[in-house]
Amino acid sequence: MARILGVDIPGEKRIDIALRYVYGIGPSNAKQILEHAQIDPAVRAKNLTEQQLSQIVHAIQEGEYVIEGDLRREIGLNLKRLQGIKCYRGMRHIRGLPVRGQRTQTNARTRKGPRKTVGVVRNPKAKTGIH
Repeated sequence: MARILGVDIPGEKRIDIALRYVYGIGPSNAKQILEHAQIDPAVRAKNLTEQQLSQIVHAIQEGEYVIEGDLRREIGLNLKRLQGIKCYRGMRHIRGLPVRGQRTQTNARTRKGPRKTVGVVRNPKAKTGIH
């Protein structure tokens, strides 16, 4: 199992797929990185040499991609900013509701969580109707 920038990438997968295990690198970025490093995308990650791995790391650093911890921090700060200025999107994040205009009367269960059933609490002193 190879390591790229502190992330273990699966050795059995093609390098263009395995690079996507690095947070912030998707299909198009992986393709650009491999073109810049001049590495065949069909090569399995376990078959890469140390020099090829260093070429990939160099291509990522040269391309100035925001990845892993920096990207997570940036996204977190953006959410904190929205929540801090109490804008509509920030309030939706705080309340755990959909942010991008989706309906909430039905669906939206991914954001709202499982249904909370509201039951009726009966008064034990009430007449039961049975004499």
